[in-house]
Amino acid sequence: MRTYWAFYWPLALTAVGMVLSVQFQNATLARYPEAVTELAILALSLGVFSFFNASQQFIAQLSNVYARSAQGSRRAWRFVVVASLVITAPLLLLATLPQGADLISLIFSINPDVVDRVREYLLLLCPLILLNGQRHYFTGLLAQARLTGWITIFNFIYLGTVIAALITGFALGGRAVWVVVGAEIFAVCLLLTLLLIAYRRFYQLPEIAEHSDVSYRELVHFFIPVSTTGVMFALSRPILFAFVARAPDGLLTIAALRVAFDFSMIFQQAANQFRHFFITFGFTDMHTKVRFMIAICAGLTGAMLLFSLTDLADLIWNTSMGLSSQLTDLAIEVTLIMCLMPAIIIYRNYYHGRLMTERRTGGMAWAAIIRVIGIYATAQLLYSLGWLNHISATYVLILGFVIEAYFARRSVKQVLQPDD
Repeated sequence: MRTYWAFYWPLALTAVGMVLSVQFQNATLARYPEAVTELAILALSLGVFSFFNASQQFIAQLSNVYARSAQGSRRAWRFVVVASLVITAPLLLLATLPQGADLISLIFSINPDVVDRVREYLLLLCPLILLNGQRHYFTGLLAQARLTGWITIFNFIYLGTVIAALITGFALGGRAVWVVVGAEIFAVCLLLTLLLIAYRRFYQLPEIAEHSDVSYRELVHFFIPVSTTGVMFALSRPILFAFVARAPDGLLTIAALRVAFDFSMIFQQAANQFRHFFITFGFTDMHTKVRFMIAICAGLTGAMLLFSLTDLADLIWNTSMGLSSQLTDLAIEVTLIMCLMPAIIIYRNYYHGRLMTERRTGGMAWAAIIRVIGIYATAQLLYSLGWLNHISATYVLILGFVIEAYFARRSVKQVLQPDD
């Protein structure tokens, strides 16, 4: 189990570091005069941006699986560059064309001033698609070589850079959109530079070359289902926000869901690292692996409860993030419900790992699509009954992930041999 810990904790800390940057974005916006509005606009903007950016979520796994020979590495890298440019194109059109404004207004039922603010965010966020694609690709290579310690160091440098840039921008009186996006782009550029340096100095291809003859068609067949999984994840929040925005106190509820969901993502992202875990270590010695998974799940859930039920809650939400008492109360209620998520995520990711190692990622995509359908249908029902608020919206999100885990399990049973 010591080997598992040595591999896992740097990746978990890396995930935590990446998500913590979002918490500092929230804390910065909470100190602007119109804090609730600023937080809600960022939530809506990132909800749209994530629809495109999340399709790259599994690029690290793609490079881990296929970049195991010189030829495979070159083809995988070229594929990632082209995929990132293709993904950027519709986002750019949405941010610049008049039809983009009409579509955003239709989805979220927000006034034209808010629509313009959202589109400004989207335009400035466009370069991050290409940058994040490269970041994920080289992160996957370092994870493949078990150089996860460097990933952790670099991501905490990234976090420190984001914090410094946010503080500087706010102190100089910068507009919220420029401060938030500028800090993120600058920090990601630095992170990518560090990853490239480590790759050139320390990375070595596996001794046994694999996938030398990988075709772009095979990469597409691997990538489309997993990118669909990422997109479906990104759709979950915007769907809820679209319904909540129509309810009374919509912006306040969206702001509360935004900060609580982002805080919960610290622990969910740590749980998500089991995808790398199973790709690297396989599925032998499952007794020890299950014990390890239970230990991680208990630790993450316990930490969430600690930050929600003790005096640490006031320290985080009021003192550190600067939220109002009303927003704090709503956010804590949401976070308590989200304590269910680590167990669900780890259970689901076991089956995701199975499907990726078998290169049968279509099952992941279908499970994610069914999750989004379930979220939409349930949110629509609750909204029509007048029961949709911050509490019920959170349960809708959790229900969606339970549905996804169930169908991912069914997919694994279908693709594995009976004796497996």
